[in-house]
Amino acid sequence: MNINEELKEFILHGYRQYIPHVSIDCAIFGYHDRQLKVLLIKHKFLNGWCLPGGYIKRTEKLVEAAGRNVKERTGIEGLFLQQFKTFGDPNRANTDKFDEEKWFALTGIRMTPDNWLVDQTISVGFYAITDFSLSVPQPGIMAEACTWFDIHAIPHLEFDHDEMVKEALHTMRVQLYHYPIGYNLLPEKFTLSDIHSLYETLLEKKLDISNFPKKLITLGLLKKTTEKRNIGAHRSPHLYRFDKARYDQALSEGLVLS
Repeated sequence: MNINEELKEFILHGYRQYIPHVSIDCAIFGYHDRQLKVLLIKHKFLNGWCLPGGYIKRTEKLVEAAGRNVKERTGIEGLFLQQFKTFGDPNRANTDKFDEEKWFALTGIRMTPDNWLVDQTISVGFYAITDFSLSVPQPGIMAEACTWFDIHAIPHLEFDHDEMVKEALHTMRVQLYHYPIGYNLLPEKFTLSDIHSLYETLLEKKLDISNFPKKLITLGLLKKTTEKRNIGAHRSPHLYRFDKARYDQALSEGLVLS
């Protein structure tokens, strides 16, 4: 099935495979070298940007649908995923900017009021975090662009996605104190300064450089290696790595980092 046939099948008969009027939207945050970004897409039929999302297959759990969506947009599988809020206000999917003629020119299908894609949609929000330098953003068949935006240079987003990003950031920063986040965001071996910079960037606040990493060590999340990194005269800090078993346990059970 080529892309045009796949798109037409989705528009006309997608309700057979997907649940109508309930969708997933993903705030995918990317960290690398003290930068925090968010992944945005631009639909072919809208002028603005929004979060990537999609519908839930009738055979999927919510988290499976979110994981599939994240993998399709980033090319990365198995990222840390957390549900953060459900959005269902009336008229949240304002279609005033929807270009019906462009839609018809690209699909050959008129959007009718009885189509399964029309009407109010409730969206379940998930957030994920990855190393954006390792991703290969893919827009998919419904979008013309998919790219990373610096967290401080996000354009005004379509629908209620400005609120989604705000809520996702807030939830992620609160949960940083209860879940270890960093296994896929740092090299296999790193310095305490590296993980300190990661948390400062994600939280957007200063942390005590002398005390904060020690908390991670005390919780058993980090293990000191015998290796050092030579960063200059008389400066060779030890390298650390995550204790994967303790890390996975903390993800499952939670922790208190304060």
